[in-house]
Amino acid sequence: MLSAYPELVDFLPCRSPEAWVNWAIENQTLLLNDHAHCEKKAASTAMSLMYRYVDRDNLLHKMSRLAREELLHFEQVHKIMRKRGIEYDHLSASRYADGLRKYIRTHEPARLVDTMIVGAFVEARSCERFAALAPHLDEELSKFYISLLKSEARHFEDYLALAEEYAGEPIDERIEFFREHEHKLITEPDKELRMHSGPPSLSI
Repeated sequence: MLSAYPELVDFLPCRSPEAWVNWAIENQTLLLNDHAHCEKKAASTAMSLMYRYVDRDNLLHKMSRLAREELLHFEQVHKIMRKRGIEYDHLSASRYADGLRKYIRTHEPARLVDTMIVGAFVEARSCERFAALAPHLDEELSKFYISLLKSEARHFEDYLALAEEYAGEPIDERIEFFREHEHKLITEPDKELRMHSGPPSLSI
């Protein structure tokens, strides 16, 4: 499924561990709950960027569209949850996003560039995980996750393009920096399953 997005595959440092895929399949109620939270957070992030960078026309255009799409995805996940009698609960955040964002530089335009690179990793990983899960899910969920691939891949492309546009210099080194940290976050064990968590800890 990801063969249509070679740039995205090359961007990520690794595929999702099989242990995580199996963990997610066995805990679909929790996975859907966290998926809904992820979509809502993605929309909120896009809106926050629009408020922070009011003078960046291309960012405003792309983030406005992204926020609308992420909210639609939230509504779609929530609808599936309601249909299945799954309550939408509060969940603790995974270490993934904060584990990347803590390395964002604080001065501009470096802060904006790093934020865009982190956004690209989040969207690329989401796309990769939907593709990894789809073959193992029931027909409704499988079709839904496959339907998300195109938009998630485009969100990845938008974030990466904005990083390149606003950097004013090559960003390969920063991408590689975050790629190394993303690899650790995806492959090191976690005690709680989340859409962007690592494989299960042996202590579970």
